Amino acid sequence: MTHNDPQTGHELAQVNISRLGFPLDSPELKDFVDGLEPVNAVADQAAGFVWRLQSDTGNSTDVSVFGDDRLILNMSVWRDTDALTAFMYQGQHRELMARRREWFERVEEAMTALWWVPAGERPTVRDAEERLLHLREHGPTQQAFTLRRPFPAPAATD
Repeated sequence: MTHNDPQTGHELAQVNISRLGFPLDSPELKDFVDGLEPVNAVADQAAGFVWRLQSDTGNSTDVSVFGDDRLILNMSVWRDTDALTAFMYQGQHRELMARRREWFERVEEAMTALWWVPAGERPTVRDAEERLLHLREHGPTQQAFTLRRPFPAPAATD
């Protein structure tokens, strides 16, 4: 079920943060780190992919979020919820997700948030932090939501 009307002029932003169970350069995280580049390459070519946050490393594992060095950040923009879902649950990304408990600490609070941005707008880390905090405090709303409880894109304005 698509939650985007292309006429609205909005795209879907997503943030996902994870708390590392080990240092990023540790042997325990080697498979995860080795998988980043291939998974990012698949994402970059996925139907409905628009943009992802990258530093000079080609990924965003060295971008600070919430001032916590043990948190790593993934942020991207997609055409709609269907495009994001299709990417998340197939191929190499699915394989890495299946092993996440080996690499990351289990956290009870929301670590993933979605929100609509005007087409062409790129979210900042500060935007992502604000959306995660909003989701944690208020649950899913138009301001910040999840794939389980999505909200439609805002109506187009004239």
